[in-house]
Amino acid sequence: MLKLLKGLLPYKWQILLIVSLIGLQASADLMLPYLMSNVVNYGIVNGDLGYILRQGGLMVAIAIGGMASTLTMMYFVSCVSVGFCRDLRQNIFVKVSSLSVHEVDELGTASLITRTTNDITQIQIVLALALRLMVSAPIMIVGAAVMSYRKDASVAAILWVVIPAILVSILAIAFVTMPMFKETQRRLDVVNLVIREKLSGIRVIRVFNKEKDEAARFDRSSHGLAEVSTRANRIMGLMMPLMNLFLNLAIVAVIWFGGQRIASGHLEVGNMMAVIQYFTQLLISLLLLSMVISMVPRAQASAVRIQEILVMQSPLQDPQKPKTLPRHPDVAFENVSLIYGDAQEETLSQVSFTAKSGEITAIIGGTGSGKTTLLNLIPRFFDATGGTVRVGGVDVRDLPQGALREVIGYASQKALLFSGSLKGNLKFGTPGASDDDIEEALRIAQAKDFVSKMPKGIDSHINQGGSNLSGGQKQRLSIARAIIKKPSIYLFDDTFSALDYKTDRVLREGLKEVTRDAAVIIVAQRVSTVQDAHKIIVLEDGRIEDMGTHEELLARCGIYQEIVDSQNQSTQEVE
Repeated sequence: MLKLLKGLLPYKWQILLIVSLIGLQASADLMLPYLMSNVVNYGIVNGDLGYILRQGGLMVAIAIGGMASTLTMMYFVSCVSVGFCRDLRQNIFVKVSSLSVHEVDELGTASLITRTTNDITQIQIVLALALRLMVSAPIMIVGAAVMSYRKDASVAAILWVVIPAILVSILAIAFVTMPMFKETQRRLDVVNLVIREKLSGIRVIRVFNKEKDEAARFDRSSHGLAEVSTRANRIMGLMMPLMNLFLNLAIVAVIWFGGQRIASGHLEVGNMMAVIQYFTQLLISLLLLSMVISMVPRAQASAVRIQEILVMQSPLQDPQKPKTLPRHPDVAFENVSLIYGDAQEETLSQVSFTAKSGEITAIIGGTGSGKTTLLNLIPRFFDATGGTVRVGGVDVRDLPQGALREVIGYASQKALLFSGSLKGNLKFGTPGASDDDIEEALRIAQAKDFVSKMPKGIDSHINQGGSNLSGGQKQRLSIARAIIKKPSIYLFDDTFSALDYKTDRVLREGLKEVTRDAAVIIVAQRVSTVQDAHKIIVLEDGRIEDMGTHEELLARCGIYQEIVDSQNQSTQEVE
């Protein structure tokens, strides 16, 4: 929590103003019982109406000043707490954007969403209360104790019994509930994960009649969250009754001892009334302080989870002395190997090849052979654990990530479209693209016909994830988005899988117009997609089994022959 609170430094002047206003408010609150005791002792007892009016007017003026200070303080407290959490949320977003795919997968999407929303909200609530009460409560506690001692030290001695009992109760409850609130946040992650999987996999769940099983799964996770939260809140629920008990016992003790001292002539009635009000102010301040302290364990658990993200160091760092790229760079893999995380086996092993500018390099292989992993090393979604990936003869680790990705046009099998206009999606990587550029890219990507039939053409609305489009339409738009960028390197990760054979062939013919000077790397499952490539790489279990043209591989590569035969057989069976 303290590490996160360093982010309050930009708000130091507002915080100083808040502390000053709290001081004015506390002074006003402490003055009122003092003036009231004077009204009773010197005005009411003596029947002096003028004194009563003068002191009463002064009390009204002080109360109005205290109210103005409180309202102004509340405004600045809101500005600081909201602004701090806005900055914190932005820092988390930037940090997550800089992490590699491996770190993001390790944290989990559901957990990242919870940390960016619910956890920060917990900190915002506690911060707003702390700015108001963690300063005002100590001032009121000390001030009320001093003022009550000034009025009557004997009666005020009751505080020596009440305050330690309250503090011990607060600390004991906070100590017990801290791990419970940490577990609450973890279980909230699980609930969010189940909800996210339920919503994203609704079609699969329905087609397999798993609605009841998923409902039971959600019920288990929800009950787990409710169980821990209820247990923690039950313990926290002891706080208020205990504070009220101590408050009432203290007031009863003051009245009892104070009544005896009044009867003996050692205490005036106005002073006892003031002591009762000071005790009430002091114990209410302790009550409010305990409320803040009771919320600190949950905020502390949230702060730890947020700090875990902020201190993560991505292995993908830009070089201190970056190099520049040539205009039409080749892509070369030199004995590249990769091991995911703590895995025992290599995902890629001793991969070496060169994808030259002006040529199409295709990668084909079975499921799990490492095709997509190989492709993801080029834009540095993660780094190889062995060997070197070079673009334009330069190790990708010696290039700024932004500059490297600027020359890459990427389209994946699972085409991701963002909510908004179709034009905005197409211009996502090229904000300055003209409508003519968009029309040309749509034509090449074989998307012009269906886009022209949409209600508003290129200005039509796209739902989140492109849910109002078919898989083939999303793939073609993803290809068009890459074309508009006019990059030096094109990466197509099984981007043609949802297209029919005719559209696939026509689209690839059109691509030759715009990729003449670029290095094109295509990952595909279908032989028809890769057979015209200048070089076809056959991957098997992360290793290159062979590479060459379609004809060369048919003549000598058994794995490639099996792929061709199985697809020809499947085509004949369909016919």
